[in-house]
Amino acid sequence: MRHRVPVALLSTTLLVLTTTGTAHGSTGAPAPGVLTSQDLAVAGSGSPSYRIPALTRSAKGTLLAAYDARPSAADLPSNIGVVVRRSTDGGVTWQAQRVVRKEAAPKGFGDPSLLVDRETGRIFVFYAGSVNQGFAGSGTGNDESDPNILQADYSYSDDDGLTWSHRRITRQVKDPAWGGMFASSGEGVQLRQGAHKGRLIQQYALREDGANYAVSAYSDDHGATWRTGTPVGPGADENKTVELSDGRIMLNNRSKPYRTVAYSTDGGATYSPFRQDTALKDPANNGSITRYAPDVPASDPRAKWLLFSNTEDTGTRRNLTVKLSCDDGRTWPIRKVVEPGSAGYSTMTPLSDGTGNGRVGLLWERAAYQHITYSSFDLKWLGGVCAPVSLTPPAALPAGATTEVTVRVVSENDIALPAGSVSLGLPPGWTSPSVPVPALAPGQGANVKVPVTVPATATTGDSEVTATYVVRGGQRSYGTGTLTVATP
Repeated sequence: MRHRVPVALLSTTLLVLTTTGTAHGSTGAPAPGVLTSQDLAVAGSGSPSYRIPALTRSAKGTLLAAYDARPSAADLPSNIGVVVRRSTDGGVTWQAQRVVRKEAAPKGFGDPSLLVDRETGRIFVFYAGSVNQGFAGSGTGNDESDPNILQADYSYSDDDGLTWSHRRITRQVKDPAWGGMFASSGEGVQLRQGAHKGRLIQQYALREDGANYAVSAYSDDHGATWRTGTPVGPGADENKTVELSDGRIMLNNRSKPYRTVAYSTDGGATYSPFRQDTALKDPANNGSITRYAPDVPASDPRAKWLLFSNTEDTGTRRNLTVKLSCDDGRTWPIRKVVEPGSAGYSTMTPLSDGTGNGRVGLLWERAAYQHITYSSFDLKWLGGVCAPVSLTPPAALPAGATTEVTVRVVSENDIALPAGSVSLGLPPGWTSPSVPVPALAPGQGANVKVPVTVPATATTGDSEVTATYVVRGGQRSYGTGTLTVATP
């Protein structure tokens, strides 16, 4: 189905946050080292509820933020519409909210994911289309006119997000054996290298035989046709992909208490089984993963830099945190909290080519889903250093004694690091000093011994600790490990 429609306008209130950094309005570009935030949508202004953020930067440099405008907090099936706001000045100011797709009840369209074809400039917004059923109740089959099947739809724009046309691709991407299927909200990817260079990939979650799986839908003809690969799971939910420096694709999946990951060597057609990434705590919430510098050559150290955002907690949607990996996601040594309180879904996109101190856009749900908030930050604000930290504890630490714990720091910087220090974040009553770390050349590592004193009253069992490496007057990297108190 195809329709060409002009977008409509919805009024909305623009609020400026002052709690997460120096706020900005329309007075100019953000200062280096500052997190700036502003609300793009507020519940009750223009729509009773807003949810499910998506964010991308067009080939022309325009920022597009899409999300659901909902008549209530309920998911599909509901009379939900997909709306968008545009910024042509890097996120400093935003144009009024526009409708991408909205039709009369009972039809609904929700959970947007943006994707840009950087060869043609076309912008896609993927979402689910419903009449009678949502994800859990959707029937099997792929009849595109069946009101009891959750449909796979998208809209596309060839004029930088000003007007949109609509398509339904359920027959192309949905196996008739599958039940519910929906596009994972946030942002899809286009491969930049290798045998499948130019391939467009949008992630989906699907339900089959009572279990949930993840699958990639991909196009090699700029969106003219789409197909899906082999699902990976069970245990999937909303999931994202990112292209690694060696051409592989990493799939990062919403999962509790840790994110799960899988890898593809054939452009998203098949994936390895899921495994937990215990460095990425998750309360089963939608998060984001993206490359900081997606266009640099594979030989550039920044080709391995990945950014990840989610609510870093194993049980509650709180503590929105951004992390940086310098090694294609093997370790996550750099992290900073955006919002320690209530937060929901989040999605990120780079705002520059990533060769300097370029900023990154972050769109997220704030304050118990009352706000869709846009933030931006740069590397200076993130304040990290590419130096993964790992702990090698003894088998057990006796209570009432001091035991040495080995901490290893490895430099992944492309320039030398001066001398620094390592300290441990320990349970109450435990003590340890800060220990010097020698200067490190690129690729060089050092092991240091940190004496840890466990009080005699310590409870036996495991305690998670954080090792913090500090260098260059305050830049930090982190590592976690488990220390076990021996039974008396």
